[in-house]
Amino acid sequence: MTHRVVIVGGGTGGTVLANRLVDALGTSLRSGEATVTLVTDSPNHVYKPVFLYVAFGLREVADGVRPVRDLLDRRVELVVDEVVEIDTDRKRLTGRTGRADRGYDTLVLATGSRLVPETVPGLVEGGHWFYSAEGAERLRDALAGFEGGHLVLSVVGVPHMCPPAPIEFVLMADAWFRERGLRDDVELTYTYPIQRAHGIESLAEWATDAFEARDITLRTFVNPDRVDPEAGALHTMEGETLDYDLLVTIPPHAGAELVERSGLGDDGWVAVDHHTLAVEGAEDVYAIGDTADVPTSKAGSVAHYEAGVVASRIASRVRGRTPTATYDGKTVCFVESGLDEATFLEFGYGEVPTVRAASRTLHWSKLGYNESYWLTARGLV
Repeated sequence: MTHRVVIVGGGTGGTVLANRLVDALGTSLRSGEATVTLVTDSPNHVYKPVFLYVAFGLREVADGVRPVRDLLDRRVELVVDEVVEIDTDRKRLTGRTGRADRGYDTLVLATGSRLVPETVPGLVEGGHWFYSAEGAERLRDALAGFEGGHLVLSVVGVPHMCPPAPIEFVLMADAWFRERGLRDDVELTYTYPIQRAHGIESLAEWATDAFEARDITLRTFVNPDRVDPEAGALHTMEGETLDYDLLVTIPPHAGAELVERSGLGDDGWVAVDHHTLAVEGAEDVYAIGDTADVPTSKAGSVAHYEAGVVASRIASRVRGRTPTATYDGKTVCFVESGLDEATFLEFGYGEVPTVRAASRTLHWSKLGYNESYWLTARGLV
């Protein structure tokens, strides 16, 4: 019988996994022993880290978009449809248009995260963000017209995609305003919901020092619960009010509604074994990328490494072997510290990352990775 592997989601995790699987399965695909199908609701693959640069006019949205089909090995079946229901008892998917209607033997959820700014009153009307194409372009226009006043970057909810991005934004904004001779006219404030600048302690310490050196105000234990766009005021659960002239936020995130509807996780986050990535309470289902509730960052590198583990485990099963590959929490991340310098983190489960000294070399390494990402998505690096 043919072993049908179906992946839901065409982002980093799903795309890398599909390509890794066809390489790992090899002869099993040629003999018809296995098939690999990727189901995604969009024909385009989006590399979201580009949006941070779009906000400063350094890149265009189009630089981060490619057709999914162009990134997939020809042996992967691509189905463009929105999956609206998963029946894990019958091992079947239902698609909005019917194209995704099918059974599976192994299912992998790579459904990512979504922005839910509407959960905070006034945030849609009063806030900007760079976590979507439209948001990044709107923020770019707002920054271009901002000549002075109080710019507040507020992390409204955690977890969120690309955890260091809020730190990157304020450090890049500092350099960007300095280049334009406006820094003396701009007050920069960064807020975070816990009692330090970031969830990763070593990164928080590094950022605190960087903020102090650049006259960026750090406010911790700030949890916004309402925005008043007309008054230019951010109100917090702690009973404080923070006035602003330009509000940039990391809006609240949630997982896919599909996950909630299918009873596979609260708020769209899927509980998995942290090492095998098998979904708890569902037979023959894995989850990778942002949707997997693992104790590390919601970063592209995590999805990349998880995809390799799951590809190996599925290939072992198809061949009748016991899967042995496990994920150790490996995460790597470049962090921009301005417009021409960056630092770098690498860590796994239970490890405290060392923040390297910022340098131009690491900045150019990050820009180089942004360009080579498309090779990563194809499973080539």
